[in-house]
Amino acid sequence: MPDPQNAPTGVPQAARPARPGLLVLLTVIVALEAVLVLVLAVWLLVDLLTVRPTSYPTAVAITVLAFLAAAWAVSTTVGLLRRQSWARASTVTIQILQLAVAVGCFQGLYARPDLGWALLVPAVIAGVLALTPSVVRATARNTEQHE
Repeated sequence: MPDPQNAPTGVPQAARPARPGLLVLLTVIVALEAVLVLVLAVWLLVDLLTVRPTSYPTAVAITVLAFLAAAWAVSTTVGLLRRQSWARASTVTIQILQLAVAVGCFQGLYARPDLGWALLVPAVIAGVLALTPSVVRATARNTEQHE
């Protein structure tokens, strides 16, 4: 009679190695960004419902864009947790857009350097982490399994 503890379970014997620390750090940063964007989207929705905006179409558009950005950041976080290769490109794209917003925070009549730095620092860190070799290896497609 075969030993049930040694029976095949359908899980490949060579399971993925432990998550690299840099991937964990990247996932935490992107998750925090996702939470903050979601909080911003909810705040904009509450504002839209309680305060009379100068332009309703603009207020609605910004609120919808904030919810779309939150959904994008949440799905990217899930992709990083699942080690999906597309999540790296998504992370880099999010960080580039965040860099653009950060640069805008340093300029203009309503400049907010404090917000600029709060957006710039994690964007640079996450962008670099997404391109580190250990994160790339951990999220790369394993083509050997499909052969």
